[in-house]
Amino acid sequence: MTDCLELKNGQAALFDELPVLAEAEFRTFLTARVEAGCRVLSFFALPEQAGTHRLIAVLCDPASRRLLLNSCGVKERYSSLTPEIPALHLFEREIAEDDPIVPVGHPGLHPVRRYPEGQPGVRPFRAMRGEAAHEVAVGPIHAGVIEPGHFRFQCMGEDVYALEIALGYQHRGIAGLLRGGPDALTLRRIETAAGDSSVAAAVAGCALLETLTDRTVPQEVCVIRAVALELERIANHIGDLGALAGDVAFLPTASFCGRIRGEYLNMTAELCGNRFGRGLVIPGSCRYPLEKERGEKLRKWIGRVYPDLLQALQLMFDAPSVLDRLENTGTVTRETARALGLVGPAGRASGLTPDARRDLPREGYRAPEPVDTEDLGGDVLARGKIRYREIRSSHDFLMPLLADLPGDLAVPPAAPAAELAPNRIAVAVTEAWRGELCHTAVTDDRGRLRKYQIVDPSFHNWSGLAMALRGEQISNFPICNKSFNLSYCGHDL
Repeated sequence: MTDCLELKNGQAALFDELPVLAEAEFRTFLTARVEAGCRVLSFFALPEQAGTHRLIAVLCDPASRRLLLNSCGVKERYSSLTPEIPALHLFEREIAEDDPIVPVGHPGLHPVRRYPEGQPGVRPFRAMRGEAAHEVAVGPIHAGVIEPGHFRFQCMGEDVYALEIALGYQHRGIAGLLRGGPDALTLRRIETAAGDSSVAAAVAGCALLETLTDRTVPQEVCVIRAVALELERIANHIGDLGALAGDVAFLPTASFCGRIRGEYLNMTAELCGNRFGRGLVIPGSCRYPLEKERGEKLRKWIGRVYPDLLQALQLMFDAPSVLDRLENTGTVTRETARALGLVGPAGRASGLTPDARRDLPREGYRAPEPVDTEDLGGDVLARGKIRYREIRSSHDFLMPLLADLPGDLAVPPAAPAAELAPNRIAVAVTEAWRGELCHTAVTDDRGRLRKYQIVDPSFHNWSGLAMALRGEQISNFPICNKSFNLSYCGHDL
């Protein structure tokens, strides 16, 4: 038996093929692999018989371009892995909240989303002492349409010494609703787990349903999905850069991005009738074809609005007043980002290179080339620049793709629902616009979903925002927050 189960992205295996290590061996495996450059994608507990649980870890190994899975049997408690692997700190808190398992020695063990029945719903925030020390509480109710989240700052004067972030105010129980499926609502729940990442979530969810029903995806379908994924990426990066411009009162770029983001959302609506891409991706197919004529319409549409976008963004990044506010603000070092396991633009802005499009490629899918990260220093400016570079990279990918369509991209009709393969474990990872979106499914002996674990990229990155505020003036919180723009609902599953 090998020391782990190796899978390709979007592949399934018999659950019995997943090794079960002793706790010490499991710890050694994880620490050694993380030290060697692997990333933690998912870590969760699966209930088993006689009050025991199986801890299951899913790692990405960029060197082999494989997913590495391993497990360990535990009862009521085990020694926390967080002191050795900080990227696991939130996962272990989630396990302690959802299952009666205590990670002994965890440095900050309190619930992630909700308090169990019978426990007081008051979180014990850390506090500074001293006559000049004070707290600033922001949220959970915010202005406008932003979702609820609470930010507790420990300050000395205007300087922030620590920030704690409490979420879970709209915990929707999606993981529980998915258990026992699939059913008519399964895919709808998956693609709306985080509404601004609907296409990426649907692609990941369908990859699991496809591999568990042995369903192949035609190349034409992969092309349509790739177009939708990049339009989703571009629209959200434009919105974030516009919001960042607004927070530093640079109104020309803020205004242009607000208008141009709508153009790209409407391009997605041209694909499927929905500006967020909902309903487009279905198991084994897409709901709508992409005719060459419509592809040419999208290409010309992009060609018309893209120059305006480039001009608006270049204006922002050339403005001394903007650079003065963004540069050397909210820095997360490469070492901190690696320890916390930051993903997507947040990790790349700190000089890391996490990217599932390169590290975990899927057969049939094409994607933009990863952008350069070597010159980025992890500050707000770097997080803005990485979005700018990804916008350009996505356009460099989309324009020739749409120009070279061989003809009308037909799609097979929706297939009738099929039974999932029983006693399987499958993992699918999509590079959503915030970073790696990891879906893991475990089926029971009847082919029903025993576990469906979603790890939104924001789950990895909220700790990065907390670290970005250390040593900053509290007035820099809005632009630090905007530079990450993490998902509340994607976290509060």
